Amino acid sequence: MAWKCEVCGKGTTTGNSVSHSNRKTKRTWKPNLQTVKVKGENGLNKRIKVCAKCLKAGKVQKIV
Repeated sequence: MAWKCEVCGKGTTTGNSVSHSNRKTKRTWKPNLQTVKVKGENGLNKRIKVCAKCLKAGKVQKIV
């Protein structure tokens, strides 16, 4: 499974790590994903990866 939020689609982004001498090397930024249990279709519980921003905004109802 890809490193992607299943609610908003936020995923890994790429760019350059720039040193003091202005040398550039490739690097990645990953979203803050949490694996949570949610109520799925037909009343079944399902585990999905959700970013912290979606959890905080209340876009997903977490099962305790």
